[in-house]
Amino acid sequence: METERFEALIDAILAIIITIIVLELPLPSAGTWAALYEIRYEFLIYAISFVVCFNFWNFNNNIFSIVNKIDAHIIWTMGITLFVFSLLPYLTTFVAENFYLFFPQLMYGLSFIVIAILSIIIGEFLKKSDPGNIALQVALGNHLPLYCTIIVVLIGIIIGYFVYPPAIISCCILSIIGIWTIPKLVN
Repeated sequence: METERFEALIDAILAIIITIIVLELPLPSAGTWAALYEIRYEFLIYAISFVVCFNFWNFNNNIFSIVNKIDAHIIWTMGITLFVFSLLPYLTTFVAENFYLFFPQLMYGLSFIVIAILSIIIGEFLKKSDPGNIALQVALGNHLPLYCTIIVVLIGIIIGYFVYPPAIISCCILSIIGIWTIPKLVN
């Protein structure tokens, strides 16, 4: 199967998810700095969710620009990944309204872990579907940033459970930074 329509579907779903996330962002109760400060957690988690969506889109855009063909394994695994991503608006609001509680933070962190695992699986399926595509094999040869995401968020979950629940969201932010910097450090 050709990839153009599949890429368009991914783009459309991510655009809808970002739209829903921004629509869930509450307006300040007044036009003051104090009112803006009152929604700081909502804005923080919105910003993180936006960066997650953009990062996922950017990764997929770069990868699918070199993919020649896809198969049913890739389509269904990406469908499951997009389902988990579609929970992001709900999880964003859930964390924003319960910022210091463990369970909402846990659910948000677990979404990071599940998406990282599914991204690793998609990468392997992509390599198997087009073994002669050297550029694809090289681009997907190292899953270290995704493994680091899983480890960092798991550390955040442990710290969040025993000490401070917002450690989970902090580790989610660190994992995003890691996805951007680890490939540069390794090369």
